[in-house]
Amino acid sequence: MNVLSFPDAAIAETAPETVRDWLRGGDEIALLDVREEAFFAAGHPLFAVNLPLGRVEELVAGLVPRQTAPVVVYDNGEGLVRPAVELLGQLGYTAVSVLAGGLEGWRASGGELFIDVNVPSKAFGELVEHVRHTPSLPAEEVHARIARGDDLVILDARRFVEYKTMSIPGGRSVPGAELALRVRDIAPSPQTTVIVNCAGRTRSIIGTQSLVNAAIPNPVFALRNGTIGWTLAGFDLEHAASRTAPDFTEANHAQARHRAQELAEKTGVRFLSLPRFRALESRTDRSVYRLDVRSPEEYEAGHLAGFRSAPGGQLVQATDEWIGVRHGTVVLTDTDGVRARMTGHWLRQLGWKHVYVLDEWAGLKQETGPQPVLLSRPLTTVSLITPADLLAQIAAATPPLILDLASSRAFRAGHIPDAVFVSPTDLRINSGLPASRQTVLTSPDGVAAQIAARHLAANGVEVKVLEGGTEAWKAAGQALETGLSSENTLSEPVDIYKRPYEGTDNAREAMQAYLDWEFGLVAQLERDGTHGFSVLEA
Repeated sequence: MNVLSFPDAAIAETAPETVRDWLRGGDEIALLDVREEAFFAAGHPLFAVNLPLGRVEELVAGLVPRQTAPVVVYDNGEGLVRPAVELLGQLGYTAVSVLAGGLEGWRASGGELFIDVNVPSKAFGELVEHVRHTPSLPAEEVHARIARGDDLVILDARRFVEYKTMSIPGGRSVPGAELALRVRDIAPSPQTTVIVNCAGRTRSIIGTQSLVNAAIPNPVFALRNGTIGWTLAGFDLEHAASRTAPDFTEANHAQARHRAQELAEKTGVRFLSLPRFRALESRTDRSVYRLDVRSPEEYEAGHLAGFRSAPGGQLVQATDEWIGVRHGTVVLTDTDGVRARMTGHWLRQLGWKHVYVLDEWAGLKQETGPQPVLLSRPLTTVSLITPADLLAQIAAATPPLILDLASSRAFRAGHIPDAVFVSPTDLRINSGLPASRQTVLTSPDGVAAQIAARHLAANGVEVKVLEGGTEAWKAAGQALETGLSSENTLSEPVDIYKRPYEGTDNAREAMQAYLDWEFGLVAQLERDGTHGFSVLEA
């Protein structure tokens, strides 16, 4: 690690070659891209994790739980690195450096650049199909089988919210980690064909291969290219469907657990007793991620304290949204003995060396309710305003300026009337606000607004924060507006990359380009050489 000179002070730098050595050697490293998601998606190293500057304080504790873990930060010359490094230092991170030369330095040194998001998981899915020849059927064949009334079931491996937005007609929602647990009850006859779909390719491939690995007796196929392929073939999608999986029966559960145990052992997943779990938690030389892979509803009904909700299918599909330190230690848990083992057997193939399953809950503290917000430092006292008082001020002769720090997607879906969208990054970098007008900050739950208010106060700018955020405003019975335009934004909506496989308004050219990109990921992995993936052979 050398020293990089900045105008104000020296900041440690790490060479791209060193980062690649750490990735190949199994050393812990968090490579953080502090740009907004749209810029990140345009090109980044394979194992970079997107953590925009304005969201660092809100999200870094979950992504990088160990403050002594090596953290390497980069941008593409936007000037975000210095404030990010300074902020991480304030939050207690002690091994922070910058990537020498930034993104351009990575490319110039021979590093591969990947586009899109959740790329490690997507590239891995393509490798799985390449190695295992995962069976699939084109949309035309599946459509014909449905029209004939063939004995088949269609299982949508995405999150329920995605399934509800658009789905294959007749399909039911069975998110990825649920497939091996529930498929025997959904299709009890071994003659029933099982077809697994997602929006594109990854979750279809991984879901199908999960069932092949689980040795179900049924013929099983991925819907080739998912709902994108279905749409490109000219077929209609269903909207607002609500079909889900039935409860699993004891006999089928026993079969599923037995096979999941075999797969976990075969791939090197380890199992924790309570004393070993406590010993692992106490270690200061490892970044430990404690993840509950059950459904969000089960998690809220009761979970182990300190565990985050990470439904198994999504965890495999988007590992970098939960785990920010490559080669960190992962502890998975469930209440059925299937989902954690199946998820673990995939994480091991994804190159995570330290994957454990915890079955014992007795003696550990349990909690209910949604996942708590993980912050690197407590929120400070800020000046709050209630929804009722804000409503009164809006009706006054000089209403306040309401700045909403939600994501542009959330803002577009619903915001306080006359609120203005601003990204937390822009507010952190450009903290000047109109002196003649009171400013109120809000965000979905108020956390991002309180974090921004602290930063503004440190720079001599006083604002109020809506108590409970926009969720409290809505809970008080107040109306929301929808939409985002030049009239209600101070920031470009570059915080969200428009995925060509989400929503119902994607251009055919964008969907086809996305598929073409996925097809090329295996070759790109070979050029990159840092992935460490190892696909389980038959």
